[in-house]
Amino acid sequence: MSFWQTLASVGQASFGVQNKKNKERDFEQGSIKGFVAAALIFTVVFVLVLVVVVNVVLG
Repeated sequence: MSFWQTLASVGQASFGVQNKKNKERDFEQGSIKGFVAAALIFTVVFVLVLVVVVNVVLG
């Protein structure tokens, strides 16, 4: 799996919209290191987006 496929899979799974086909592909082809890295990146970006949105709204 490419890094972008892994990142997309983490994003879909975090919002609960990943389908069964992709989940099976992840378990067969994915590596734990890639998923951990993608999850950390996704989490950091998600938190930064939330901080920016809150600052703009309260601005």
